Amino acid sequence: MEKFDKNIFSQAQTLFTQDEFNKALNEAKAEIMAVAIQTTKQAMFFERRACAQMLMDMADMEDEGTVCTALRNAAEHIVNRVPAQNQ
Repeated sequence: MEKFDKNIFSQAQTLFTQDEFNKALNEAKAEIMAVAIQTTKQAMFFERRACAQMLMDMADMEDEGTVCTALRNAAEHIVNRVPAQNQ
């Protein structure tokens, strides 16, 4: 049976300096945050669309009139709340 060298870790090579590691870690964190922010924006967009669709469905159940118009206007306002996301 082979004996393990107790100093096996002392023979390790330095692959990265601490500064290189910190820089790479910060870049990874920034990328993760960017993805999280974009994902949250998309989720909010989809939720707004679903709410607007619910209002449109409710408007379709109403007879034409004030309530129907108010529901359609509310749906349009919800969809257009963040115009840049509609492109």
